[in-house]
Amino acid sequence: MTIHIGLDWGGTSHAVCAVDDRGDVHARFEVRHEQAGLSDLLKRLTKLGPPVELKIAIERPSGLLVDTLVEAGFIVVPIHPNVVKSCRSRYSTVHAKTDGSDAYLLADLLRTDGHRFEALQPECDAVRALRALSRTRDDLVAERVALANQLRALLESFWPGATGGFAEIDSPIALAFVRRYPTPQSAAHLGEKRLASFLAQHRYCGRRTPREILERIRSAPQGRVGPLEADAKGELACALALVLERLVEQIALVTSRIEHDLLATDDGAWLTTFPRIGRVNAAQLYAEIGSVRARYPTDDALAAEAGACPVTRQSGKSHCVAFRWACNTRMRRALTTFADNSRHSSPWAADVYQRARARGARHPLAIRILARAWLRVFWRCWVERRPYDAAKHRAAAPFLNAA
Repeated sequence: MTIHIGLDWGGTSHAVCAVDDRGDVHARFEVRHEQAGLSDLLKRLTKLGPPVELKIAIERPSGLLVDTLVEAGFIVVPIHPNVVKSCRSRYSTVHAKTDGSDAYLLADLLRTDGHRFEALQPECDAVRALRALSRTRDDLVAERVALANQLRALLESFWPGATGGFAEIDSPIALAFVRRYPTPQSAAHLGEKRLASFLAQHRYCGRRTPREILERIRSAPQGRVGPLEADAKGELACALALVLERLVEQIALVTSRIEHDLLATDDGAWLTTFPRIGRVNAAQLYAEIGSVRARYPTDDALAAEAGACPVTRQSGKSHCVAFRWACNTRMRRALTTFADNSRHSSPWAADVYQRARARGARHPLAIRILARAWLRVFWRCWVERRPYDAAKHRAAAPFLNAA
């Protein structure tokens, strides 16, 4: 008798249901999300059979619970929540939902459609660490952009001159300027010599001279606020600038760690051989694709996961090609970033992009077309663990000969 197990992940407790080959409930229980509860879970599951023979269906493919099950030797089968949602009507006409019913649904799906789902193949520790670093860096960069926009909007409401002196408001020199001169009154007596001294103190190496920066500051519109409002907004600007300074520093540290860890992996050497990919972008792409080659047996499977190919819906005379929403969005962002950068260095990539634009494709679609073309090459290098060589790339070879 084969036992199929469904596990519904909860915030404080987890519901477990085990069914046999006929779909009858063999065991049903709940465990708390704590060390004692997880230990009890492993003991109860082991009583149902050897870990290497037990398959456990779960909606989440990662997390502490999944790590605990994988380390114990159980076969974890992730099932997408959309699949679970669409299958509820098979068991209830009113779409009722409880933790126990979802656990049973997962177990029964594993029994009836288990051959359709792939078992989870955990990544090595190095890839998981790189994934955590790259994803957190992406989140920190998004937070930096949001805070920079907030600071710019605040300054433009009472002190527009502070935003026009430097190219980026979140650059170290611009943040230092905002903290030193948070209000128009504080910069009222700012002259060219004093500004030059300030720039030298903060090691400003921009292309603009102190006179040009001062002219930009003075030519900006004047704020129309009272002294109390200006003082309050100046204090808020200092607070945002301070937070941004610390955030920019931490992003730099995380970026350095990512670049180091990428080269320390087994695949780091060939990953950076693609044109204009950069270490951070290569790490982002590798962290999402991973090192388990069996996960993507074909480049089509990888393209679907990366959202680099559209979805075709056809029924009778109806035919529709739509954007692929269900995909790994972080992988798609990393892939399209690489594709966009590559066309500035690779003649073949530039030709693919230009031909797509000539057919009427807008820039985002043309980049996705180029990303799909690159993915065939990337997948081959990934499978064979070899660096990219434009001379061996048959599509790109004619462009090299022409050059």
